[in-house]
Amino acid sequence: MTMRQTEFVVRTIAETAIENEKYFGDLDSVVGDGDFGYSLARGFEKLLEGWDALDRSDPGTFLKKSGMVIASRIGGTSGPIWGTAFLRAGAAAGPAAELGGEQVVAMLRAAIEGIKARGQSDVGDKTLLDALAPLADQLEASLGSGADDALRAAAVATREAADATAGMVAKRGRAAYTGERSRGSVDAGATAVAVIVERISETWPKQGETS
Repeated sequence: MTMRQTEFVVRTIAETAIENEKYFGDLDSVVGDGDFGYSLARGFEKLLEGWDALDRSDPGTFLKKSGMVIASRIGGTSGPIWGTAFLRAGAAAGPAAELGGEQVVAMLRAAIEGIKARGQSDVGDKTLLDALAPLADQLEASLGSGADDALRAAAVATREAADATAGMVAKRGRAAYTGERSRGSVDAGATAVAVIVERISETWPKQGETS
């Protein structure tokens, strides 16, 4: 993954979060406090506002600088969680000018571990981790199959994992207070990850058309 492709991924994440503000908020309001979509959208708007000023020395630095903006600008618990993911991924990338598939998987794993530590959560707690972990697993399984095919497979796996959170009981966040009532609705964070990965998969082959 080149610097330009890293920029493409981060911009796609930001634009998808902003475009889906109401949808993510509505999902969160079922058992949460409903501010997830709003918080995510406002934070990524701030990232895009300062887009041209972000340090592009290498993909890792770019991700870390993005993470710092996200952590400070996204409200509620989402800022520290999403910011940590970007910071840990950037740190795992190191100073490399270009990132191979194995390194991208390692970056995702680092982001997941960072979220676990920051959010005191784990896979199975009905959080975005329940989509991120299967995403990393599928990308690792698809190494060598080409970016387009790997992303398509990852999008399917991530969507299935996000949908499966409907059968879980929330153990973290505001939704955890609802206990069994949280069963039957998908987790907003996990669904956001699925929507974002689907968008990246759809637009990846066309990225050269939009500079």
